[in-house]
Amino acid sequence: MVDAGAARGASDRADTSDTDAIVRAAKAMRDGAGQPAQSAAQTCLIVDDSRVIRKVAAKIAKSLGYVPLEAQDGEEALARCKKAMPALVLTDWNMPEMDGLEFVRQLRAIPTPKPPVIVFCTSKGDATDIHEGIKAGADDYIVKPFDEAALKAKLEQLGRG
Repeated sequence: MVDAGAARGASDRADTSDTDAIVRAAKAMRDGAGQPAQSAAQTCLIVDDSRVIRKVAAKIAKSLGYVPLEAQDGEEALARCKKAMPALVLTDWNMPEMDGLEFVRQLRAIPTPKPPVIVFCTSKGDATDIHEGIKAGADDYIVKPFDEAALKAKLEQLGRG
């Protein structure tokens, strides 16, 4: 993936522990925040325009017992969710056609008895970005570059690991 030192250049970039604190604060400010119910289907939709990222995330999801599905942008992901709602969504922010932020907003607008857990997996790590992602409807946030252990730990925090 990307060199971790290069990804943490700006002073307002959040490291992993800062990201967790920002996520908690953003959730506290979001109206109606709560943990979605776990889906029996146990599918994980990975939304990223990078085929490599999708494959790595799919491997991790599979190791955690999920059936991984992939989409290369928000439009494709939204169509997949309308057909069958996944239990977990891992989405990038910067994608063509429909970005992750708009995808999450539209996904949260779909009425469903068991909404998925949504985690942003993106290089956008400024505190304002994290707040915007949580406000849009994400349940958590992980900043690229991440490895298998970091993603597994994040999913375990959400009760999905």
